Amino acid sequence: MHARLEAIRDTVLARNPGEAEFHQAITEVFESLGPVHDRHPEFLEAAILERLCEPERQIIFRVPWTDDQGRVQINRGFRVEFNSALGPYKGGLRFHPSVNLGIVKFLGFEQIFKNALTGMPIGGGKGGSDFDPRGRSDAEVMRFCQSFMTELYRHIGEYTDVPAGDIGVGGREIGYLFGQYKRITNRYESGVLTGKGISWGGSLVRPEATGFGTVIFTSEMLKTRGLSFDGQRVVVSGSGNVAINAIAKAQALGATVVACSDSSGYIIDEAGIDVPLLRQIKEVERARLKEYGVRKPGATYVDGGSVWDAGATVALPCATQNELDGDAAAALVRGGLVAVGEGANMPSTPDAVAVFQQAGVLFAPGKAANAGGVATSALEMQQNASRDSWSFEHTEQRLTDIMVGIHGLCAATAEEYGAPGDYVLGANIGGFVKVADAMLAQGLI
Repeated sequence: MHARLEAIRDTVLARNPGEAEFHQAITEVFESLGPVHDRHPEFLEAAILERLCEPERQIIFRVPWTDDQGRVQINRGFRVEFNSALGPYKGGLRFHPSVNLGIVKFLGFEQIFKNALTGMPIGGGKGGSDFDPRGRSDAEVMRFCQSFMTELYRHIGEYTDVPAGDIGVGGREIGYLFGQYKRITNRYESGVLTGKGISWGGSLVRPEATGFGTVIFTSEMLKTRGLSFDGQRVVVSGSGNVAINAIAKAQALGATVVACSDSSGYIIDEAGIDVPLLRQIKEVERARLKEYGVRKPGATYVDGGSVWDAGATVALPCATQNELDGDAAAALVRGGLVAVGEGANMPSTPDAVAVFQQAGVLFAPGKAANAGGVATSALEMQQNASRDSWSFEHTEQRLTDIMVGIHGLCAATAEEYGAPGDYVLGANIGGFVKVADAMLAQGLI
């Protein structure tokens, strides 16, 4: 790492103790930025990195609610508004027991660069709660969301901060959150949240966008070696919205997706994952993945273990951070891995990324590969602002154009800075320069 950047990094880490995921995200970005600061010393003089690593605003609040037995429950809510140089803060809300300030800051920091890469006018932010919606009734989820929004509403708005969904926050949760926002403010401000229902301001393709976008970006990488998804053996981690839509898109392009997972285990289906069955089990019934093994002849459910043991030529980690470690990466490489496209945020550990890069595997970091979700959220904001609604085909084409553009920017930036094929460096520098230029133009704020 560039000596000056290492000193800045060490100061940032010391000011944010105990936040391992945030530290990891900071280090990963800083390791790419030495060539930029050699070429643009004005970024160092203006302390762009120091400002970029300090969120513009961090909000932590109590979320009290009652369960179906009438017992009072207390959770903690977060919203980190990281950087608004390019537009209003934009980033999802995550409801999961693992959520803490460090994880929200890591996600928000990544969101700055991801949003910049889309070319859309949106800044970076993230939020959520340690509430776990799994196993809760609709009424309990509604009461929690209403309590959460009773505090959050004062900090957001279509020109200020526009949250969306993430892990644990889907259409149901967005509906309850939007309803409470409307109730409190007495405004039908469609652009304040994205991921809404189609009949009340949502965008077609938004549910599919992150998974579709990951596959589109990975497809563009494969093209650089004269390859495609056709005939590839694909393994996808996770079985939530992102994973299911990545499976659907990969198989539409000719791949066979042979495995996916949830927190309990994974399924192997050598005939290819049955997407309608998977949607029924995970999205309608909200059941565990082992039900797939019961209902699908020829499929095998493995309790626990690692989905990466199934082996693949293309791996799409779409579950959560640091799910794919160095040992799993090495095993995948030995099995003939060609490409990795991150559908989740930072799902590969630093050791895994090093294994992939040293082996010459095409590697797409999440801030580039999974930007389709936030890009389509920005398209939803456009439709809300103009009181318009676009067709599925039109919106999907816009998504495709954006993802192809992100791939082109990352590839060209890596080439420009002497590291052809290094999509990590290309994504980090490509996103950083956009934000840094805007921050310089706007003065010391």
